[in-house]
Amino acid sequence: MRILIINGPNLNLLGRREPHIYGNVSFDEYLPLLRQRFPQHELAYYQSNHEGCLIDKLQEADRLFDAVVMNPGAYAHTSIALADCVRAIGIPVVEVHISDISKREPYRRHSFTAEACKGCFSGFGMESYDKAIGSIG
Repeated sequence: MRILIINGPNLNLLGRREPHIYGNVSFDEYLPLLRQRFPQHELAYYQSNHEGCLIDKLQEADRLFDAVVMNPGAYAHTSIALADCVRAIGIPVVEVHISDISKREPYRRHSFTAEACKGCFSGFGMESYDKAIGSIG
């Protein structure tokens, strides 16, 4: 199965950004571990800080991948456009968050994008990605 992992804004700073919340491992360091754990899948990766680029990549993924694992970052709490895109494409999208958004600031507790996704894993650290990939197949 071909799975695209999409990370949104500021997730390029993982490993340096608020390590007490997000840990001190970058996604570039974690991705090889995911590939080892899921050798039956072809895992591709994309990160952008720009909402429109994330939408473009989701639309492109609809033709090239079987599923998407998406960490929309802060866009989860603000982007109706991303949620609409998830609803519009024909492949499953599973949302992930490294921190437990239900225990964060009030404005982070609701995810518009999760409402459109097949599922959501939040609060398992980087293992949220493992759980999402495992839920796909």
